[in-house]
Amino acid sequence: MSLIREVTVGDKLIKLEFQKFAKQANGSVMVSCGDTQVLVTVCASDDPKEGQDFFPLTVDYIEKFYAAGRIPGGYFKRETKPTEREALTSRVIDRPLRPSFPEEYMCDTQIVATVMSFDPKHNPATLALLGASAALMVSDIPFNGPVASLRVGLHEGKLILDPLANQPSDLDLNVACRPDAILMVEAGANFLSEEQMLNAITTAQQWMKPLFDVQLEAQRLIGKPKRELVKKEVNEALKAKVYAAAKGPIAAAFGVNDKMERNKALKAAGKQIVAAVVSAEDGPEVKGAVKAIIEDLKYNMMRSQILDEKRRIGGRGFRDIRDITCETRVLGRPHGSSLFTRGETQALATVTLGAGDDEQRLDSIHGADEWKSFMLHYNFPPFSVGEARPLRGLSRREMGHGALAERAIAQIMPSKAKFGYTVRLVSEVLESNGSSSMATVCAGTMALLDAGVPIVEPVAGIAMGLIKEGDKFAILSDILGDEDHLGDMDFKVCGGENGITALQMDIKIGGLSNEIMSSALEQAKEGRRHILSKMRSCITDPKELSEFAPRIFQIKVATDRIRDLIGPGGKMVKKIVAETGVKIDINDDGMVNIVSPDVLSAEAAKAMIRMVTTDPEIGGIFLGTVKRIMDFGAFIEIRPGQEGLCHISELEEGRVNKVTDVLKEGEEVMVKVLDIDRQGKIKLSRRGALGKKPTT
Repeated sequence: MSLIREVTVGDKLIKLEFQKFAKQANGSVMVSCGDTQVLVTVCASDDPKEGQDFFPLTVDYIEKFYAAGRIPGGYFKRETKPTEREALTSRVIDRPLRPSFPEEYMCDTQIVATVMSFDPKHNPATLALLGASAALMVSDIPFNGPVASLRVGLHEGKLILDPLANQPSDLDLNVACRPDAILMVEAGANFLSEEQMLNAITTAQQWMKPLFDVQLEAQRLIGKPKRELVKKEVNEALKAKVYAAAKGPIAAAFGVNDKMERNKALKAAGKQIVAAVVSAEDGPEVKGAVKAIIEDLKYNMMRSQILDEKRRIGGRGFRDIRDITCETRVLGRPHGSSLFTRGETQALATVTLGAGDDEQRLDSIHGADEWKSFMLHYNFPPFSVGEARPLRGLSRREMGHGALAERAIAQIMPSKAKFGYTVRLVSEVLESNGSSSMATVCAGTMALLDAGVPIVEPVAGIAMGLIKEGDKFAILSDILGDEDHLGDMDFKVCGGENGITALQMDIKIGGLSNEIMSSALEQAKEGRRHILSKMRSCITDPKELSEFAPRIFQIKVATDRIRDLIGPGGKMVKKIVAETGVKIDINDDGMVNIVSPDVLSAEAAKAMIRMVTTDPEIGGIFLGTVKRIMDFGAFIEIRPGQEGLCHISELEEGRVNKVTDVLKEGEEVMVKVLDIDRQGKIKLSRRGALGKKPTT
């Protein structure tokens, strides 16, 4: 049964068409706003996977080029593997939905969101998440919804719903919520205060109420009966037996500070417990049940230690940051490098400076000519966690962590007018035990300073955690991997001394009060300032450019002379590049960036650019080329496309019988401008320029 509903949020009219398209899916909905239309389908297998202990959910967000009336670039002319934007959007949809499924539900589930029509005025990503929740609500798939998402900006102190891509905004906030809980936050900000960020998040949740109501109405009218879930029966006798054997060894293992040694101790404890509890007569299902009980015990024990005993793994206080060491210029040839180590998390960052033609071109429905002059690439090799596994392509996790760090650092990058380089920052995670993305922000900031990039101010990042049981809660600064895995919140905050530049939060529990969020933000600010102080003890100001970095020199030309500099088919600019060995980037405002390995090459290029883009003056000396010889003199090209006449009487001192006695076609000759008449005709003299240097 199909159903159409419309809902207004702010000034946005959103239409949802249920079960009209893709009716064989468990649930489907076409979500529209303006001319942006996203089809979202959900499908699930009938039976759960045997032995599965991780919810098998896949989310695919796909942007079709036909949605924007475009044909894909490249050889194949069709959409192939997901772009980075699509992969990141898939993560943003997955993260708030995953904790909204019941724990007992373990069937293969797939969500596909396809952008079929794209209107630049309306963002498809938030519509995709709304559609995924709405399709799940009317399907037979168990789901603890509804969930909704909004994108919020901030301009001149006023919050804006779904700001346009080119609209000035100090905030780009994406929030996903249930009616009673904030589930996910993604934000980039221009040094906003903690109070401003909290206000934007809570306001966005209030704006979502109509989106929750329309989903509940659709479920009531056309929703299918939900599948019955079978709760796993717990063998209480076996549980008591495991707990009795496990408490001592697990507690001892949690007391080990070193991550690798602690993991070994936990594995050894697990084997010891299984050997003590499982007999030879027991089948594999008993062994599996014992392992599951051990995992539950780890979860409960760690949380109890924190809430009841006020004791974290390793013995730190709730606000304590692990030991930090910083170092710059750790690699010889990269233009900038740094090593940031916090506890057992270590990131090595490198910076490479390039020219304008090194910018990254993005081929997407959002624009045919999108370019990036700052790129951050994050790599997480298996050795960083002591694992031996094959190296594969870039994972969604690596894309997501890199995007968060890039969002944080992009706010401090200088303008193109102030620093004309293309900048690539690469983070190699060498060790990981909690928040390698935040270590990337710290290492990246120091590497930029080491490379001589005049950043606005240093930024750092910190990962916060939360343990909550009933009314008791503990906010943890600088969480370990185990605290992230067994905790209720992963809350990453990046920023400078007094403002936030990026924020990411995932919540695993039903509700989060403003009190807890406010406390977490303030505690994160305290930790961020501590980390910044450690970074400042290593480096505070941009260093001189590396001797291996290219140099950028700038020259301004009149905008109406840009075409002369480029020349027909790029002939002139190509000639300058070929003769001087530099790279040239020409901006629409007439600013020309010359990327050169040395000053002499840059000055030579500047001289050639001036020759092409400025008019000759009387008295100027030029090195010209003889183009045509006549009986009365020679026409000499002093600039590309600009000739003057050197009369036979001006060739040299004394009488000249024939021009060919002095000049040959194609010969280079020094000449002086004697006169320029009203029609622009130029009179030249060879004898007046003899022994003189050309004008530059």
